[in-house]
Amino acid sequence: MTEQEIFNAISEIVADRTDTAAEDVKMESTFKDLGIDSLDTVEVLMELEDKLDTTIELDKKIETVKDLVDFIMSKEN
Repeated sequence: MTEQEIFNAISEIVADRTDTAAEDVKMESTFKDLGIDSLDTVEVLMELEDKLDTTIELDKKIETVKDLVDFIMSKEN
């Protein structure tokens, strides 16, 4: 899975859950700025697991979209 595919999946899920358009979600966007709180984060991760057909077990703090993309990429390899 490519970095762009992971980013696209995240931006689609965030857009579905917030009033943010998918094209307004950037790599440097923080989840807080996007209106995603800690409870939403769990639900976003569950949706992302389904969409990407993978398991995501966070073992560090994720603040930006890029943090999450990088984390998923690191677990894929």
